[in-house]
Amino acid sequence: MTTEATSDWRDPGLPAAERVRDLMARMTAREKIAQLCGIWVGIDSGGEMAPHQHDFAVAPPGFDDLTPHGIGQLTRVFGTRPIAQEIGAHSLARTQRKIIAGNRFGIPAMVHEECLTGLAAWQATAYPSPLCWGATFEPDLVRRMAFRIGTSMRRLGVHQGLAPVLDVARDLRWGRVEETIGEDPHLVGTIGAAYVAGLESAGVVATLKHFAGYSASRAGRNLAPVSIGPRELADVILPPFEMALRAGARSVMNSYTDIDGVPVAADASLLTDLLRGEYGFTGTVVADYFSVAFLHKLHSVAAGREDAAGQALAAGIDVELPTVDCYGDPLLAGLESGRVDRALVDRALERVLRQKCDLGLLDPGFSPDPGTDLALDDPESRALAREVAERSVVLVHNDGVLPLTDRRRIAVVGPRADDPGAMMGCYSFPLHVGVHHPDVPMGLDVPTVLDALAADHDVTFALGCPVRGGTDEEIHHAVDVARRSEICVAVLGDQAGLFGGGTSGEGCDVADLRLPGRQEELLEALLASGTPVVLVLLSGRPYELSRQIDRLAAVVCGFYPGEDGAAALAGVLSGHINPSGRLPVSFPGAGAGQPSTYLSAPLGARSEVSTVDPTPLFPFGHGLSYAPATWTTVSAVAHEWPTDGTCRLVTTLRNDTETATTEVVQIYLHDPVAEVARPVQQLIGAVKVDLPPGTTRTVTATLHADLTAYTGRAGHRQVDPGEVELRVGRSSADIDTTVRFTLTGPRRRVGFDRTLTPAFDIDC
Repeated sequence: MTTEATSDWRDPGLPAAERVRDLMARMTAREKIAQLCGIWVGIDSGGEMAPHQHDFAVAPPGFDDLTPHGIGQLTRVFGTRPIAQEIGAHSLARTQRKIIAGNRFGIPAMVHEECLTGLAAWQATAYPSPLCWGATFEPDLVRRMAFRIGTSMRRLGVHQGLAPVLDVARDLRWGRVEETIGEDPHLVGTIGAAYVAGLESAGVVATLKHFAGYSASRAGRNLAPVSIGPRELADVILPPFEMALRAGARSVMNSYTDIDGVPVAADASLLTDLLRGEYGFTGTVVADYFSVAFLHKLHSVAAGREDAAGQALAAGIDVELPTVDCYGDPLLAGLESGRVDRALVDRALERVLRQKCDLGLLDPGFSPDPGTDLALDDPESRALAREVAERSVVLVHNDGVLPLTDRRRIAVVGPRADDPGAMMGCYSFPLHVGVHHPDVPMGLDVPTVLDALAADHDVTFALGCPVRGGTDEEIHHAVDVARRSEICVAVLGDQAGLFGGGTSGEGCDVADLRLPGRQEELLEALLASGTPVVLVLLSGRPYELSRQIDRLAAVVCGFYPGEDGAAALAGVLSGHINPSGRLPVSFPGAGAGQPSTYLSAPLGARSEVSTVDPTPLFPFGHGLSYAPATWTTVSAVAHEWPTDGTCRLVTTLRNDTETATTEVVQIYLHDPVAEVARPVQQLIGAVKVDLPPGTTRTVTATLHADLTAYTGRAGHRQVDPGEVELRVGRSSADIDTTVRFTLTGPRRRVGFDRTLTPAFDIDC
């Protein structure tokens, strides 16, 4: 037990820096490095939950051998195996008391968990996946969701959440597209920053993933090298991280990949010079699982674990996760031999202890006991999960068959129709951990699309085929069922999983964008049945539907809408909900291997010098409504726009129908002449507007000239004088009005402190 009760570092009245300095001066080298490691109890049980988990899992010393020196982090106490929240919370409290009693300073461990679609714990609410967040175009809704997630984490004794993922989708074949918010940096940044604000306001440290470039891996292959240039990195990949840091994120996780040959885990130019020097970040950088050891074993840039530890520390990684390895005995040997600079350990330790100080873990009154209300899937959480789902469902295509307002005879067909797992992504607890424990119940009530439709219609189910594989007989039976029905609802898409355990998710990349397995064959057979077919997609990425779209009666996209997503989908299909989601990723056109996004320069578009047409089937920002709003006017208050000032756009919308409706006003920048080839257009602002029947709304957008900035030939961001266009519309391809402005004044160089978002005012 500690004998340090009266020391300065124990005094909450002193500045954190002074307390940390006093504590560090008292610590031995081994005690210092102990604070820079996690420990993952149970790492060798269950299935693969991290890349190369069982290849790189080095058995740590016994728990009792570690506690005398202290333990920096506890890894996934709730997210390793199914454990009831009451048992887990009290077990964690007992573990913390052992850690406190075991080291001479009484320092508890930080506890981190995954929380991408809600806390990754048994019986915790499974919220919609990040693509659904993007589809809402509603930052405040995502902020409320993240606050609720964070509140449940703190009650259990969890201090840090490994979310959000801020990777901008660059290649839709990548398995982790389902974890991204979308393909546009402004959308990813605004939604991701809202998640950060919500989680941090609950007292949980948000961790930004994966800094940086991870999503740009060659051919969409997980962990593959990244070959992007500095301009794409600066203008597409980094802005979401800048926005989220400004929202108060206190931790950052490195990317696994190398950029132009330099692994990010060993890249001081990114993790120190940019992140800390330019962005002013003062929090902790934590290693993505095993990425320090990867420097030696996968990247081959380190001679051994000691060398890997030294390189990672020098680059700026403060904490090795998930468990003690390179930052254990190998690092200690490097310190004792002088091969690793002790100042690097002190630099990382200061950041770790300051964060523990900020969380109250160094205060004399710290108690590890959990809160009294430990319910994880309470009615309020379920209601919020359903609200996010309802606001995210995208009506992609409709020839008039929807909504199904009357009770109908419906054939519900497809591998995603009657599987609760179809509602959830690869980082939900049931699919991330629960699949490795088939004898344990899911722990959640997750209705299927079949269940939800049966409440309003007379339904008959046929599988048709599994997600992968299947037989001719299954397809023929599904066609027979469809022929006997008025409408066929085909529920197709992905099985989320990890490392080949699914068709979408971490380590589940694809070579093309055709529906997995025999699902396209099933869809073709259903279309030939003569019964109108409504396609419902539950998937982790958009798929290529160009061969079927002219024959489909409707397409509804839910991505992974969470535990109550089936009710949201059924509500849209039956007309109880007017759909308001918009696509955060484009649906590819003909040619199932075209992974491009809408952010292309002029030569990236269709042209006469290439036989490949990258035009999407459905563009970024697209989404239909049963009661579309009427756009009356879009105008500018003035057409001169100072390079250091703002302009204002005024958009008036009207609902002429008897149904409540919603519009998303989207503003795209087009720069006719720049120093470099820029995207033809790029989102710089969007706002979701609800319109009750018969109402009019006036939306005023105030946009700073900083929103026109780009990285010029000199390598820094600049705002140029000259002509620009603001294209205002319903999607990136459905522009209502183009407003021209002249930016006046000198060219300006802008940095991290530039204005990143517009201000919107909605006049009722």
